[in-house]
Parts: sequence; structure tokens; C-alpha cells
Amino acid sequence: PQPQPQPHTPAFYKAISPDSGSIATVVRSFKSACTKHIRTVFPNQNFGWQERFWDTIIRDEASWDRISNYIVTNPANWDKDKFYEP
Repeated sequence: PQPQPQPHTPAFYKAISPDSGSIATVVRSFKSACTKHIRTVFPNQNFGWQERFWDTIIRDEASWDRISNYIVTNPANWDKDKFYEP
């Protein structure tokens, strides 16, 4: 086995960072750009991203239908959410 780089060194951060062009890097860049823009446009708002998210692979038409239906119908349930503030 290869030796692990020492924590808090450039080699350590390189080893644990996503590759350039990976989905993780693209999402991180997108979220960073959006955060900067939102905080500029709405400086008095306490903006932050949801800490966790769920993703799934759509494997068949039934999954596609279920997920599509959720995306379309879920906003109607917002007033039932624990974070809803009228």
C-alpha cells in the first residue's frame, strides 16, 4: 500500500480533493458562484445551502415517472414543511 500523505499538507489536500472537471468540482464551483451572487444581491438575508442532499440514479421508466412526479407536485406541499414560514 502507498503511504498516506501527512495531514494538512499540499499532498494531503490534493489526495482528498475531487479531480478537475469532475461532477463534484463542477457542483462546488456552481454553488460558490451562486452563493457570491445571492449574497451580493440580498446582503441582509441569511443564505446558506442545505447541508445534505439525496441523489439517485434513474434506472428505468418507473423511477423516472416517480421522480418527475415528485418534482412537479412537491412545491404544493411547501406549506406543510417544518421550515415553512408564512
